[in-house]
Order: sequence, then C-alpha cells, then structure tokens
Amino acid sequence: MTALTNLLDLDPAQLVSYCGELGEKPFRAKQLQRWIHQFGASDFNAMTDLAKSLRDKLATRAMIAAPATISDHISSDGTRKWLLDVGQGNAIETVFIPEENRGTLCISTQAGCAVNCRFCSTGKQGFSRNLTVGEIIGQLWMAEFELRKTKGIEPGPKGERQITNVVMMGMGEPLLNFEPTVMALKMMLDDNAYGLSRRRVTLSTSGVVPMIDKLSQECAVALAVSLHASNDQLRDGLVPLNKKYPLNELMAACKRYLDYAPRDFVTFEYCMLDGVNDTDVHAHELVALVQNGVSVVPCKFNLIPFNPFPASGLTRSNNGRIKAFAQILMDAGIVTTIRKTRGDDIDAACGQLAGEVQDRTHVQERMQKMAEYREKFGRDFGRIVEISA
Repeated sequence: MTALTNLLDLDPAQLVSYCGELGEKPFRAKQLQRWIHQFGASDFNAMTDLAKSLRDKLATRAMIAAPATISDHISSDGTRKWLLDVGQGNAIETVFIPEENRGTLCISTQAGCAVNCRFCSTGKQGFSRNLTVGEIIGQLWMAEFELRKTKGIEPGPKGERQITNVVMMGMGEPLLNFEPTVMALKMMLDDNAYGLSRRRVTLSTSGVVPMIDKLSQECAVALAVSLHASNDQLRDGLVPLNKKYPLNELMAACKRYLDYAPRDFVTFEYCMLDGVNDTDVHAHELVALVQNGVSVVPCKFNLIPFNPFPASGLTRSNNGRIKAFAQILMDAGIVTTIRKTRGDDIDAACGQLAGEVQDRTHVQERMQKMAEYREKFGRDFGRIVEISA
C-alpha cells in the first residue's frame, strides 16, 4: 500500500509539482495551500472550490497531519504550552505567548538538541532527530487554528490572526536542521499561507557560522544569537559550539548577515547566571565585543533571568545584579531589555522546554558516568577529565 503524502511537508513549489503529478494545473496548488494554511482544513471534502475528481484523488493519496497533541496546558499568565507527539517515543514542545499587541509562537525544530548548552534543560536530555517540514510548520498550523477555535473565531484569511510573530527558539538548533527549517520559514512568509513579515519571524541560533551565512542567502529573517558569555573561555564552558566557532568568527558572521536581514540589528540573548557571567567586568567585555572598531555589530541585548532546573547546578542572578548589568550596556548606547519570565508555572519559560526524546547522543548516560567519577575521584576529577580529553 502506497504511503499517503503529508501536504504539510510540501512547500509552494513542491505543491505545484505534486499537483502536476496528479494531472492538475498549477493554480490548484495555490487553492490547496489556502485551504490548508489559511482555513486550517484537513478534510479534502471541505475544499469546495476544488473539482470533485481532484478531491477524490487527494482522499486516497494525501493527508494533512500535524503532530498529535499529548497535552495542552495554560499558564496563569495566559501562556499556552502543547506537548506534541512526533513518533517513536519522541515528543516536542510548542509555546504560545500572548501579549497586548501581538501573539508569539515559539517553535521547535529538533526532537532534543545536540548542542548541550549548560543552562538549557533541552540539551540535558540529549538529541534524537531532526523534525520534518510538516512537523515544524505543523506546529504553527495546529496552534493558529486551535487558538482560533478556543476564541470562537472562524478560520479563513479574514479571521483575526492569533499568531503574529514566530520565533524559532523552541527545542533544537534550527541551523543544524537547515533545509526543513528554511522550507518551513518560506511557508510562513508566503502570502498564500501565513503571510508573515520577515521582521516578525526570528530564528535563534547558538552560532553555527557557515549556516548563518547560508541563511542570509536563502531566507533572511530576523536573527537572534544565543551569546551568554563575553569571552571565549567562558563561552566554551556554557555553549560548547563556541569551541568550533569562536566569538570573533561569530561576530563577523553577524555583521555579514545584517546586509541581508529585515532588521538593522542582531538580537543577542544572554542568560543571567549568578556568579558565572553577570559581573560588571563581563558587561564591559560585552561592550568591547560588539563595539570593537571596524567590527562593530549593531545589536540589541535581551537579558534573560535564568530558569533553574536541577541538573544545571546554576542559579539565577538577582534582580539588582541584572539591572546593574543592563545599565552598563545601556550607558554604552546599546539597546537592552530584560525579558519578563512567562509560563514558568507550566515549565514553558526560556530554557525549560524539555519534551521527551529517545536520546541518540546518550547524554544522560554520560552525565551519570561523570557524576560517578566525580564522587569517586573528588578533587582529582577535573584533572582526569582534562587528561582524557
């Protein structure tokens, strides 16, 4: 039996080709796209302006299927988090953050994450696999029409849009799942689908330098970089990817990206960790990093109060320290905001998305072994790790 084609996996060009394979003209692809992404339709019989013969073909050869919802929680502040089943024991998380003038959806691009940033609970569970295009865009498809249903808003292009902004800041490193992520981005921007502005779609990366350059050529949306440290030595420990792409290379890539970006600045995300990266010295180092002569990087800093989780061994900087840190950046003329923590009562805040993954990287086993070594060798543990590396 031939497997059904999930139409959520097809970008506009692929949908035209698919219709051609069915013996249909290209305009049918646009009709299909509108039914799927503007009306939220999953039943081909409901697509009333399609010929009956086409609907019959689609019913036997295609489907429209987003990841199934395992759980759906709403925070006291209105933040909503879905746990979604992506098969083979893997689950991802998607979060909607309502604000007065916009609604932001935080989307996952991988089941788990292999980058393993020290302060992120997603990385501590390891990595299973990349998500497909349909699993990425399916989060937006599911959330938009579920939110409309909750509010009693009719689907369709004239219905009040609930999701005005999308951030690729959920589980995973988007640039390590490049092609599916870019295909999903292009659907978000397409006028026959969601019609979002490039300024309202943000991709967050931990700093995969070659892919930042590639993104600038293929689909330049707003860019956010998970920085979290002011020097290479500190960042090597917090964001292991820095060992491959150090700060000077990352800053150069950010500057190159701005030639193509819809915004004239890069957002640097900076998680505030008590006694680790939050001193005045660190703040002044950041100023020097982004205002260094010819390599000035126009930017905005978003300071993120750390959301603790047991395995991290880290604590949140106090409010006074965060404000003092921000003031140093602002005194240097850098736009700086302190992120308001949202959805932490349902573990939907920044750095808390964990889901459930079948870990291909065996990170939990490695962490357990390291804990056992630490207990056995005590003070000599650091020297043993250094020698083994």
